[in-house]
Amino acid sequence: MLDISAIVLTYNEEIHIRRCLENAFRVAKEVFVIDSFSTDRTVEIAKECGATVLQNKWTNYATQFNWGLDNAPIKTKWVLRFDADEYLEDDLIEEIKTKLPNEPEEVTGIEFHLKVKFMDKYMRHASPSVVLMRLFRNGIGRSEVRLMDEHIVLSKGISRTYDGAFVDHNLNNITWWAQKHIGYAKREAADLLNIEYDFSESSGKDHVEGQAGAKRNLKNRYAAKPLFLRSFVYFLYRYFFKRGFLDGKEGFLWCFMQGWWYRTLVDIQVYQIKHECHNDKTKIQKYLKDNFNISF
Repeated sequence: MLDISAIVLTYNEEIHIRRCLENAFRVAKEVFVIDSFSTDRTVEIAKECGATVLQNKWTNYATQFNWGLDNAPIKTKWVLRFDADEYLEDDLIEEIKTKLPNEPEEVTGIEFHLKVKFMDKYMRHASPSVVLMRLFRNGIGRSEVRLMDEHIVLSKGISRTYDGAFVDHNLNNITWWAQKHIGYAKREAADLLNIEYDFSESSGKDHVEGQAGAKRNLKNRYAAKPLFLRSFVYFLYRYFFKRGFLDGKEGFLWCFMQGWWYRTLVDIQVYQIKHECHNDKTKIQKYLKDNFNISF
C-alpha cells in the first residue's frame, strides 16, 4: 500500500461503507472512519473491514473533517478524503500507485475528476465537469469551514490534476435523496443570502484558486440573478446546452431534480425569508439563527 491514510465521514452509511472501505484500502495503509454516532451497522461493518473508528458529534462537514485530521493518529505522508458513497475507479487507483511516489515536494495536493452515477447510470452530460482536491500532504491541507461547497485548501505548495476519476454513486432511493436536499436547501439559501447581504467575510468573495475558485465566482454571479428565473435557466443550460438529454430518462431526472427542483426550493426559502423579514439584513440574520441555527 501507498503512504496514504484515508478519512471517511459517516452517519448511517451501512448501505455504502463496505464498498467504500474495500476501495480505499486498495491505495491506503490505514482508513479512519469519523462517525457521527450511527444507529445502524456502519461502525460494525467499518471495524470488520479493518478501519479505525472515531466518533464525534456532527456540526457540519468541514468541522467534522478537520476534527478527523486533528484527532486521528495519522502517520502517513498523504491524506485521502472520501465520502462514504464514493469510490476510486480502477484507472485512478493505478495512476495514484504509479505517480504519487514520484511527486516532487512542491506538489502538496492532488485533484481528481468527479463522475456522478444517478439511478445506476453515469451522468456523462447532465452533471457538470468537476475536478476536486481529494489527496494532500499530511499537515498541509484542511477544509474551509463553510455552509456549502467547502474545499480543501493548501497552506503551501501546488496542486496537480490526475487523469483518472472517482465516482459519486449513492445507493439510497429518491425519497431519501429528496429529503436530504430539503435539508441542503436551508443551508444553500443561507449561503446565497450571505453572498447578497455580506453577513461575513466568508460570503463567497474569498479567494480560492483553480476550478473551486471559478465555481465560486459563478455562484456569486448566480446569486445576483432573479429568483426562480435563475433555477429555470440553469435547468435549460444543463439539459439542453450541456446535452443532458443524451443521458436518457435518468439524465432528465437528474437535471430536473438537482438543477431545477432543488434550486427552486432554495429560491423559495430565500423568497420566504426576505418576505418575512422585509429585506432587513439584521432581521434576516436573526431569522437564520432562530429557524435554521445558522449564525454569521
